[in-house]
Amino acid sequence: MTSTSQHSAIDVGQLIDAIGDAIVISDAAGAIILWNPAAERMFGFTQDEAFGKSLDIIIPERLRGRHWAGYEKTMATGQTRYGHDVLRVPAVDKEGRSMSIAFTVALLHAPDNAVSGIVAVIRDETERFQQERDLRKRITELEAKASAS
Repeated sequence: MTSTSQHSAIDVGQLIDAIGDAIVISDAAGAIILWNPAAERMFGFTQDEAFGKSLDIIIPERLRGRHWAGYEKTMATGQTRYGHDVLRVPAVDKEGRSMSIAFTVALLHAPDNAVSGIVAVIRDETERFQQERDLRKRITELEAKASAS
């Protein structure tokens, strides 16, 4: 555990800007209130373009209903199933290209302990996902070939 003096020596803004994973914070209504440079590189939206916008800018349209149902439940209950588990889901970038992302979330609380927002730490796993899919396809082909022999 670090001491308070060690925490005060950390420049949190510098950390958020320097980290390689995207950090996206949204408020209780789902509006983006923090979008770090890694999020900009990953999704293609500048900080100015993302700030104040709905998370819908990175959620595929077909998944928005399910996303918002879960988001609203989390805001109402103060609980999330994804606090410690890595969630892997499709996303879209500024150009509308499909992506595969993996992320964890943490809830942010107001002084009255009500949930005030969510921070997500996101990694682009599009390439890894495609490699795994190609490998599974190849294994299936080889198994089919072996059983036909």
